[in-house]
This record gives sequence, C-alpha cells and structure tokens, in this order.
Amino acid sequence: MKKVLLSLAGCFIAIPFLYSQQYTPAQQLVLRTNEDSLNAGVATNKTVVSGYGSAFYQRNFNEEMSRATLERAVLFIGHRFNDKISFFSEMELENTVVEAGSDSKDNFKGELAMEQAYLRFNLNPRQYIVAGLFTPRIGMLNENHLPVNFNGVERPLVEQLIIPATWRELGIGFYGRLRRQPLNYSIALLNGLSAASFEHGTGIIEGRAEGSGAFANDIAITASLQYYWQNFRFQVSGYMGGTNGANKRQSDSLQLHHGAFGLPLYLGEANIQYTHNGFAFKAIGSIISYPNAADINKAYANNVSKVMYGAYAELAYNLLEKSVKYKEQQLNAFARYEVFDLNSSIPNNGIYDGTLKQQHLIAGFTYLPILNVAIKADVRLAHTGDENPVLVINPSPARIPYKTNNTFLNVGIGYAF
Repeated sequence: MKKVLLSLAGCFIAIPFLYSQQYTPAQQLVLRTNEDSLNAGVATNKTVVSGYGSAFYQRNFNEEMSRATLERAVLFIGHRFNDKISFFSEMELENTVVEAGSDSKDNFKGELAMEQAYLRFNLNPRQYIVAGLFTPRIGMLNENHLPVNFNGVERPLVEQLIIPATWRELGIGFYGRLRRQPLNYSIALLNGLSAASFEHGTGIIEGRAEGSGAFANDIAITASLQYYWQNFRFQVSGYMGGTNGANKRQSDSLQLHHGAFGLPLYLGEANIQYTHNGFAFKAIGSIISYPNAADINKAYANNVSKVMYGAYAELAYNLLEKSVKYKEQQLNAFARYEVFDLNSSIPNNGIYDGTLKQQHLIAGFTYLPILNVAIKADVRLAHTGDENPVLVINPSPARIPYKTNNTFLNVGIGYAF
C-alpha cells in the first residue's frame, strides 16, 4: 500500500481555483453567492441572505460501518450600512442536532456556532479593515471553504489537522493590494490559543477559542502575501501566537511562562494554484513548530508534539471543458495525495503515536450542474504507521484490531447561494 501511494505521488491533482474575493489583473472575480456580492461592494440590497451546506455518506471498510450526516448548514446574513461600513455574519449548524454532554471526540457530534461575525471598514478601493470574529488568510481553504470550491466530499485532511480550517478568532485585520502589481497582503492581530485544551491526535484544533470566552492574555499575529502571475496564484502565510492565557499566579503554579506571546507556537505555509484550459493544479505545504511542548506535557499531560507537518497536491481536469452543449457545467475528475505527521518530533516526555503519521490517496469526481451545486463521489485509500499499545487504554471488548491500511467510500452533495 505504501509503495503504491508513493509511486503515485507525482500525479496528484488539484481542484480548479473557482473564485476568490480579491481584485487583481491576473484573475477574474466570480460572484457566486450573495456574500461575494456584498464583499465586492456590488450587492443590490442593503441586507443580503446567503449560505452553504453539505451532506454525505461514508463507508468505512475496516469497521464495516456506514454513516450518513448533514455535515453542515450555514446561514449568512450581511448588511451594508453605507459604502464604507458593512457587517458579515454566519451561523453554522453541524450534524443537525446539538445535545448536552455529547462526546467531543465524536466526529459526528452536533455543534451550533458562529463562523464569523465582523465589521468591515473600507478605507479606499484597495484597502480595508475587519474587526470581530473572522477567518484569517491561512492556507487555501480557510477563506474559501464552500463545498462547491473544492473537489472531494471531505475537506483536505491537511487543512483540517495541520491548518484547522475553518479557523476563526476574534481580532482585527488589515487587508489590501498594491496599486500597480497583482500582490495582495494581509496582517491581523488575534487572541491566542489555549494549550491547556490541546488534545493528542488533533493538532492545535482544540486550542482554538472561536470567539467563545477566548483567553486574551496571550495574543497572535498572522500575515500573508498573495501574488498572481498569468494562470498561477502563489501564497505564503504565517502565524505566531502565545498559547498560555493563564494569569501570573496560575502560570507560576504550573511553572509555565506567561505573557502576550508566552509559550509561542509558530505555523507557516506556502501554496500554489494553477488553472488553464480545464486543467487545475494546486499544492500546499505547512509546518507547526512548538518549542515548549515539553512544558505543556508536564503541566497538562496532553502529549503534544514539538513539530507537526503536512502537505498535499491535487490535479483535476474538467471533462466538459470542450463541450458546447454543457459548457456551463463542470465534471471534474481529480486525484489528491496527502501526507502528514502530527508527531514528527516529540519532546522527551512525549509518547510517539504511529497512527498520526499518515498518507492518503483520494480520487473521484465532482459534478457541478451549475456553479452553486456540487455532486461528489470519491474513494480514499489511507495508510498510517503502527499503533502504539501504550496509548491504548481500557479498550472495548468489541474493539476492532487496528489496521494500518483502510479504504473509505464517500458520496456527497454541496451547495452555496
């Protein structure tokens, strides 16, 4: 299995870069949703309603289990106060039902949350400020995460586990573009993460506050650059932030450094996207460095890592590209290869978990009868390292023995309006 995955690494494929909310000479803006129109300043109504959602069926062949869920339904409401000030908000419901006491480790738990709620202040045609709960520009998916914008039923795993999209925090951000060059830039100040909430096997996901009582004793800075050239888009972005929001007394009792950037975590990523004549390619690489992981493990015993990394590449071709009759439709045949390790480097008080070193090959089809609706099907071949018996605590008698290879069948739908 491993040899098969590695041998195919050179042909992996990406999804078409269908739209962006930036104005540059190197690309054309596609106003797919009412939110896009408000963001572009061309909405005909002062108050607009928009949204997106997805549902899927998944078959896990190792567990011989099938699951189906309404993955998410998101309602957007925005308002243009005047030409300078607008409001953006999204309410997201995941997996349909929210119940008290649901297991946080259940992939199908229900959740009701604000995905964004911020004010946008237009300074001039090229620059603006956002303030509130928003998604910073990190990676490819975090800003452009609509289900009609990516191939595959599941969001790319690297941009779930390394870059935890959809990653939103409270803060203020400055966005702009150069006057004569196709270069976009951004910088934002956000609340930091909470290392006390980090969980083994989920990267930094559980450390996010997402606007809910965020610790603000620690802060973070993000920045990005986007450059457009012909049919390419290049981006680099980075994050640096504190992970200890506790006060001095609490920190001293746990022997932890505190302050605005106490116990800093660093994340960097670079990506490239290309689209031309029905072909599309994209690739991304990201790495997290957490030098003080040993201090966190000593204080909270949550077995976090010093270094995590991930990368993927995709290639896609629209089979209807040359069709005259179906030119308004897309049928994208695609493949994606992902590799990541959530414990690439562990501190001396950490325990290695081979299951967190993974490779995935995903291949399938995405059909868009219109640009706002997607019908998807794919197969994911997964390969991981060996399970560490030390980390298997009180296993259920009905537990299926762990296998390093698995296959998943996914079928789903997505929409945006």
